[in-house]
Amino acid sequence: MRKSLAALAAALAAVAGCAGGQGAQQVAAPSPTPAGRLTVTSTAYPDGGTVPRRFTCDGADVSPPLTLRGVPTGTVSLALLLQDLDAPHGTFTHWLMWNLGPHTTRLSADERPRGVAEGRNSFGRTGYNGPCPPHGDRPHRYVLTVYATDRRPSLAPGATPTDLLRTLSAHTLAEGTLTGRYGR
Repeated sequence: MRKSLAALAAALAAVAGCAGGQGAQQVAAPSPTPAGRLTVTSTAYPDGGTVPRRFTCDGADVSPPLTLRGVPTGTVSLALLLQDLDAPHGTFTHWLMWNLGPHTTRLSADERPRGVAEGRNSFGRTGYNGPCPPHGDRPHRYVLTVYATDRRPSLAPGATPTDLLRTLSAHTLAEGTLTGRYGR
């Protein structure tokens, strides 16, 4: 049974792009810990709502403002990951950041707090690159996940989503998501 579950998990992790699929990355979710939920919201759009153009490749391409609630006691660091689940060639990463302070409750639009590290997205760049689905596709779902962790990830700048999630495995105390949609 365990081998079957492991094979299924590996197959699901292998299903893996945006705007033509360049740079799609395989990403496995962190192993669950007794994880709680935290709340992630934005004044720019509601959960399930349309991402405003300003936060996309068609606008200023800046990260949206975020508010975090319910970060559990014992959190040492926060990490975030923004991914397009509907990209033509599999999951496409737009942003990954870690080592946010545990008391962070807000991030302004385009804010990069002191001491954070950002990884390499599927565009091959470090930092935020907003939603940018192929023209004519139905709106894509962009899921921003915030992880509360019991340690500071020790990763080199430019690390990949796989590197980040592997480091968070068994160290995630809580997580929350904010989903936005965008089409062109």
